[in-house]
Amino acid sequence: MLRKILCLSTLMSVFLLTLSTTAFASSDAEGESENKTGFIMHHIKDSHEWHFATFGHTHVTLPLPVIIYSGDRGLEFYMSSDFQDHETHAFGVEHNGYYINEHDKLHAVDESRSFVDLSITKNVAMLILVLLVIFWAILSTAKNYKRNPHGAPKGIASIIEPLVLFVRDEVAKPNIGPKYRKFTPYLLTIFFFILVGNLMGLVPGAANLTGNIAVTMTLAVFTWFATNLNGNKDYWKHVVATPGVPLPLLIVIVPVEIIGLFTKPFALMVRLFVAITAGHIVILSFIGLIFVFESYAVGVASTVMVVFINLIELLVAAIQAYVFTLFSAMYIGQAVAEHDHH
Repeated sequence: MLRKILCLSTLMSVFLLTLSTTAFASSDAEGESENKTGFIMHHIKDSHEWHFATFGHTHVTLPLPVIIYSGDRGLEFYMSSDFQDHETHAFGVEHNGYYINEHDKLHAVDESRSFVDLSITKNVAMLILVLLVIFWAILSTAKNYKRNPHGAPKGIASIIEPLVLFVRDEVAKPNIGPKYRKFTPYLLTIFFFILVGNLMGLVPGAANLTGNIAVTMTLAVFTWFATNLNGNKDYWKHVVATPGVPLPLLIVIVPVEIIGLFTKPFALMVRLFVAITAGHIVILSFIGLIFVFESYAVGVASTVMVVFINLIELLVAAIQAYVFTLFSAMYIGQAVAEHDHH
């Protein structure tokens, strides 16, 4: 198993180094060699196109739909390639009253016009792809059990079953208690979404989905609603009037408890965002060192470090999915726990 993981990490690193080499060679040829690390933020941020690689002057990209809604025009559908220069592939070309600026943001030429950007960006496309993979895995597992309900799981079912049992028996039951069945589907959903998103994000050319703070914020908000909408009277009593605390101290304790309602999901949001984004930046930074120093020694050392960090990132992908699910279960468990008042 360790040998397979090492081979996977090495293969991913080779792809990363190959794609980065072609990108740097292209930038040198175009006289842009002064910005040897600009590709790092380009990889991390969202975009209206999905850029995979650059070979010489050839850009391997996937144009994505640009969907705009405005009161005067209604729904409008374009492709991101409509807003690009066909020779340089740079955004900035005006099309039907709109343009995408250098920061990859859609704007109207007439600044007084208001509109809603509903475009399918790279992260949205990655989100759809992650959901399709999860649906395929779960439906394949269900089909396996339907065909052979009493036999050992095979194929993808042999991976999904232990993970489902782990989340149910080691995360939901101990932290939520008797009411764990109600919240297990939610915990399984966020666990598989984060795990698959993390792992697919490590594939060279993939989007940085779980390293996008809007995605982690949405997951944290879901946990916040699941916690507070299901909180019982004991939970809210401890928030607004903590039992056994003298009245003068309540002036301090109650605001702290109320702030805690929001700091918990905030910590969930930031932890996942920082862990995934930092891993991508570190890997790409080591690749960038090769081209900054242009040294064989640095190249060998950076390559070894990229393989090693890719191994760590495979572990981090699973740990972050587990941690987010664990803390969500803990928060929900605190909200639904029945307290003994005797």
